[in-house]
Formats: sequence, structure tokens, C-alpha cells
Amino acid sequence: MINNCGTDKKERDWHLERSQMVGGQLKSRGISDERVLQAMGKVPRHHFVPLVNRESAYIDGPLPIGEGQTISQPYMVALMTQCLELKGNEKILEIGTGSGYQSAVLMELAKELYTIERIQSLAERAKKNLLELGYDRFHIKVDDGTKGWPEEAPFDGIIVTAGAPEIPEILVNQLCDGGRLVIPVGSRYSQRLYRCIKRVGKCIKEEDTMCVFVPLIGEYGWDGE
Repeated sequence: MINNCGTDKKERDWHLERSQMVGGQLKSRGISDERVLQAMGKVPRHHFVPLVNRESAYIDGPLPIGEGQTISQPYMVALMTQCLELKGNEKILEIGTGSGYQSAVLMELAKELYTIERIQSLAERAKKNLLELGYDRFHIKVDDGTKGWPEEAPFDGIIVTAGAPEIPEILVNQLCDGGRLVIPVGSRYSQRLYRCIKRVGKCIKEEDTMCVFVPLIGEYGWDGE
């Protein structure tokens, strides 16, 4: 999937940092899905981080990517991805493309990705980042992600990379039976991660860890920019 980015010392250093990230930040905290661990060890997170913060690409935390948005903490990317329980044939919807990093991880694990970003400049940069690494099995649009992508539904999984005030029913409706929605829900400043499994039209909710994401802005999220 990823093009050869070179074999100089710098690339070897990045590879070492990714390996340390997988062992120290992910395995040690309960990420056990081997496919997720392999994807996290393969996708070059530094490629999605602006140059000013690139040396910190593999720290255990989020980083700014401009426009008031962030690239999520590696552990949270891995945890949310693991919650989807991907096997390889899924059609996934991502709400909040951001840098494109989560998108790349998803494309390592699923068959097809649809991703929505509300900020034009981030969408353009994410598309460029992904194409530079050879990822092309995705569809991206600039829109209000809280509405989902109804014309392409149903989806096997939906992942929301921003904090919502509640679980949007409109997204649950776009899941296939047995599909999973992974979403942070709470206030603007603190949320709890939820996994919702759709069974015969109903949403079975499972709670996970506390987390902090930027607010999900849109008709079925928070108001304001």
C-alpha cells in the first residue's frame, strides 16, 4: 500500500519510533488486534503531521494540524479502529478526515472508505497526503459530516473523530445490521468513547474510556465554528 519512502537513516529512525509507539503506547495499554497493530506500525504518522511538529509525530498525544483541529493520539486511533472489528471486506464511513492519518489506517484494514471533512483546506491536504503514500481506495467530500453520507449507505462501520453532544440517530440509520458506530460523546471539553452495534434496527451501546476530542460541528452536533 505505501510507496517506498527511502532507506536513509531518517526513515530507519521513523520506523524505530513507530515500533516503539506500537510496543509502548498500544500493546501495553490493551490494543490486541494484530491487524490494527500491524497497520499502526506501517502507516507513517509523521507524513500527516505539519513540519513544525513532525519531530513529535510519535509522542503519546494529539498534535495540531491547523484550522483548530488535531491529529488524534495514536492510542485513540488504534482503540477506535479496534472497536470496529474490521476483517477486510468492510465499507467504512469516517466523519472528520482531518490530516488523513486515521483514513490511512482504515484503508489498511477495510475494503472501501468514504470520508467527510467540513474544512476545505484540510480535505485537500489529507487527499494529497494519502495519494502521496499510494492510498487511492477512498472517496472524500467537504460537507457537514454529522449528516453522514446517506446516498452511499449502508456502511459496515462508521467512525467519528470529533466529540458529539449525543449519538446522532441519522448515523445509526446509515449502518447495516450488525454494523458498528464508534463515537466520542459528552461535552465540548470531555467525552466518553462509545461503540454502538446495530441489531434489528436498534442501537446497543457499549461504553469505553474517557477521552477529549475537538467538537463535532454540524446540524446534528455542536453549533458554531
